[in-house]
Amino acid sequence: MEGMGRAARVRHTGSFETALDRVRHNDLLWAAASLTVGLILLAADAYIRRPVPSYLLIGPLLITCLGVAVRRSRPVLALGLGVVAFLGDFALGPSLGTILIVTDNLYAAVRYGPRPLGRWMLSITSVIAVVGGAVAGFIFSDLAAFAIALVQAGLVGVTPVLTALFMRQLEDQAVAERARAEQVARLAELDRKTAVQAERARMARELHDMIANHFSAIAIQSTAVLSRKDLDAAAVRRVLESVRENSVQGMAEMRSMIGLLRQDGEEVEAVRLRLAEADGLAERAREAGLEVRFRVDGAARELPAPVDLAGYRILQEALTNALKHGGKEADIVVGYRPDEVVLTVDNPVDGVRSGLPGAGAGIVGMRERAALVGGLAESGPHDTGWRVHAVLPTAERS
Repeated sequence: MEGMGRAARVRHTGSFETALDRVRHNDLLWAAASLTVGLILLAADAYIRRPVPSYLLIGPLLITCLGVAVRRSRPVLALGLGVVAFLGDFALGPSLGTILIVTDNLYAAVRYGPRPLGRWMLSITSVIAVVGGAVAGFIFSDLAAFAIALVQAGLVGVTPVLTALFMRQLEDQAVAERARAEQVARLAELDRKTAVQAERARMARELHDMIANHFSAIAIQSTAVLSRKDLDAAAVRRVLESVRENSVQGMAEMRSMIGLLRQDGEEVEAVRLRLAEADGLAERAREAGLEVRFRVDGAARELPAPVDLAGYRILQEALTNALKHGGKEADIVVGYRPDEVVLTVDNPVDGVRSGLPGAGAGIVGMRERAALVGGLAESGPHDTGWRVHAVLPTAERS
């Protein structure tokens, strides 16, 4: 892995250096092309004649082309070379080629140089354009001369600076958009990981309720058979039939859940366990040796699937706890109200622990299941026993 990381760093460094060399090579080509165009313009007499040899104008042209060659790597140096070339050319000519290339020096300084330099350059070139126009108008005593000088100075100085500032702003916006897109991608990844963790917690809770409850009953029944020497064959057979029924039921629910996990699609229906089947829970608890009194208060009706499953699991966990830690009896009341269903499980506490291992997640799981559907589950001492009380809303939440 270390070798692969080193190789990746070498490749990254190599690609960066290659890109930098390519940029420098392009700047050199651009400098050479600028020099060629400048010489052609000098040969075409595109300059103001003064009593100096024309070949001297090649000097400022070379200086400003040197600024083009370092426009990206040394933008401030390119600006200095451009200013020197402009002043020298203005004293000797001036020439059209050198002035045009100086505009690239100004552009490169603002585009690739320090950020505060752009604001300073805009102020300086604007002042120079206005002052230059005013001086020309004063010298020639002509408003037209003022306008022409102002426009020319603006085109040479202000326009490249504004263009560079605009391009830099666009680049900053593109960088900000990329950073924002990366941030959104990171947030999406965090949301995905949170959803995965939540789903794992839900699956762990479901597996606990599905497996632990059935096998707790099996363990209690097996312990009862092994500890009782006075049971006849018929009683032993009844207990073993109950053990088998709990085993088959637990395996069936596990197969249903595994089937759900194997299904494709965004939304699959959960294992539909209903409160209407709570009497089956009571019957299995009776077979495990618990005297259960089951009562329905109100008219039973169809409930939302999450409420059905939550209510069923809460009753299942309450009966399992009664088998483990309670006495020999339990009272179950399922109350149907207009907008909610109320579950109550009461059992005495005999103070004798069953010795069966537990994860300690049962009570927490009941509270979480109730909270997921907007309800409330409480468990604790009540009178001389233990009570589990849950209120689950049945109305659709907006």
